[in-house]
Amino acid sequence: MEKKALIMDENAIRRAVTRITYEILERNRGAENLCIIGILSRGVVLAERIAKKIFDLEQVQVDFGALDITPYRDDLTADASHAEQSSIHFAVQDKCVVIVDDVLYTGRSCRAAIDAILALGRPQCMQLAVLVDRGHRELPIRPDYVGKNVPTSQTETVCVSMQEIDGVDCVAIYQDTPDRKKKI
Repeated sequence: MEKKALIMDENAIRRAVTRITYEILERNRGAENLCIIGILSRGVVLAERIAKKIFDLEQVQVDFGALDITPYRDDLTADASHAEQSSIHFAVQDKCVVIVDDVLYTGRSCRAAIDAILALGRPQCMQLAVLVDRGHRELPIRPDYVGKNVPTSQTETVCVSMQEIDGVDCVAIYQDTPDRKKKI
């Protein structure tokens, strides 16, 4: 893959997280009855940043969790050695759950996240926050909060890098090369 464009740097990501946080608080009239669940792995980092920002703004510690959607994917098969890595130590029953992911593409990850959360209980509502919406939906899923809309072709890949995992905060678009085989 060859790098085509840098679409968000550290400052742009920080601003997007701040804006998403304000939108979440405004739409939900504060942080009461709210919980934030990030999809492994970069969605968890973003969710944690949103939860910290909510605390900074509202002085309210919202429930925060990490969700492993692998067992709920319809396009991947978890082998017997897969150990679920979800870390949700609170009840989702009757709460407003904000699902956080880095990139929204086909919608299949979000559908798997919804299934996983419903297996834990019945929330009052579920909302979706994503850093990047790149289009090309295969399922009728629409995010409630978006950091940046990025029109892409299906031959491009959007790569999100987070300081906590990758050592840098940025979002870049890469062009798939013709000899690259798709891995799922």
